[in-house]
Amino acid sequence: PWQWAWRRLRRVDWLNLLFLRYRLLGFLSTLVLSVLVGIGGGWLVAVAGPIVTAALVVAVAGGLWVLRDIEVGYWGLVAVICLLPFGKLPVEIGLKPSFLDLVVGLLFFVWLTGLVTQPDRPFITTPLGLPILVFLLLAVMTFIAGLGHAPLTPPVARHFVEVLLNILLFFVVVNSLRRPEQLARLTRVILLAGFATALLGIILYLLPDNVAINLLSMLGRFDYPVGPGVLRYIRDDPSLPQRATSTSVDPNVLGGLLIMVGALGAPQLFARRPVFSRRWIALILATVGVCLVLTFSRGSFIGLGVALVVLALLRYRRLGLLLLLALLLIGLLPVTQTYVQHFIQGLRGEDLATQMRFGEYRDALTLIGRYPIFGVGFAGSPDIDTYVSVASVYLLMAVEMGVVGLTAFLVVMAVLFYRAWRAWQRLPRETLLEPLWWGFHAAILGALVGGIFDHYFFNLDFQHSVAFFWLFVGLATAATEEVIGR
Repeated sequence: PWQWAWRRLRRVDWLNLLFLRYRLLGFLSTLVLSVLVGIGGGWLVAVAGPIVTAALVVAVAGGLWVLRDIEVGYWGLVAVICLLPFGKLPVEIGLKPSFLDLVVGLLFFVWLTGLVTQPDRPFITTPLGLPILVFLLLAVMTFIAGLGHAPLTPPVARHFVEVLLNILLFFVVVNSLRRPEQLARLTRVILLAGFATALLGIILYLLPDNVAINLLSMLGRFDYPVGPGVLRYIRDDPSLPQRATSTSVDPNVLGGLLIMVGALGAPQLFARRPVFSRRWIALILATVGVCLVLTFSRGSFIGLGVALVVLALLRYRRLGLLLLLALLLIGLLPVTQTYVQHFIQGLRGEDLATQMRFGEYRDALTLIGRYPIFGVGFAGSPDIDTYVSVASVYLLMAVEMGVVGLTAFLVVMAVLFYRAWRAWQRLPRETLLEPLWWGFHAAILGALVGGIFDHYFFNLDFQHSVAFFWLFVGLATAATEEVIGR
């Protein structure tokens, strides 16, 4: 009998049987997974709604795409910064991470995974690496020292860690984006996203108030503010002109973003190999310019103006003619006279907002005088007669990190522009890289000038502005090192 059984076993096609078995297991696994996804999707639709669920599905698909190509992660980062900078997950998972947190975390994960799986891949620091690390170390030291007089709260701790990660994003950029083609692709995304947020800001500005309020309040699902307060006015007085905000909540924050987008796009208008056709570049810049005026952000207007003037003086002479034409239009058109008057009042220090800023400057200088070396930290002021809030990046750094911290930041910027000066002598003309190089550095210069009048590029409450600034520092450094290394 055993011989008969053996012959029967030998006749069995074990390969087909194994295939059928695994096919059955695969089918059952797919069935179970489909049921679980269906249940989870149904729960999400019930809790968050179909639109949010669809957005999460797209986000998950995008996250899987990022795992294959880190460039896609940068595209997502720019999209979040420009279009949904304050958005958070609509579902509680113990905490509510922002979309920016998720994208930045995914970028770090993909980059670090690449370092681990490819140990022969070089780690690029660049001459800016050490000054940035010193700046970060000083930030941590002053943060810890400041806890001696102010309690540590979860929001402060979380936002401080986010600031550190957003600054460390510099190292991810210079190690993963080095080729001109990569820089050009990301520039396209930045210009498109900036155009979209500027266009949205103009549309919301022109819509009737109740319609704009309803549309912006729909973002409340993502932890955005809701109600009439979503519309912003000069001095928060509804009897005064409205200010464009798009989805950036604050008009000055939107203005800071438009500084960098406008300065990045201006060289493309005269490039031999622009990232888009000149017609589209002109449309993007015009939209950004109109939206910037509608924000009534005087500091942002000055920041972009200085960046464009420097571009006109050093490289693109024809840009100077366009700037003169734009100034004439703003100065002569009846529709812009309110803006002109508002701007002049600010220069003279006549309006209430400017006078309040002067008060902030006095309080900041008082704190700096009392704690000049390492500042008061990030958790709050040790003195009841002062507070840590001032509309200037440089004064805010000096208050929180002391003169030492501010000096460290200025050293980082000095090294950046010194390297840029060296690269300028070798920069090849009429190439794909040239207008990108000029645009990145002009955007940083505009942000630094705008930072004299506002604080969003180093503020715990505006993480996307911090990330955007250091993204550009990384891009400018990558472009400079590409030029010097040739």
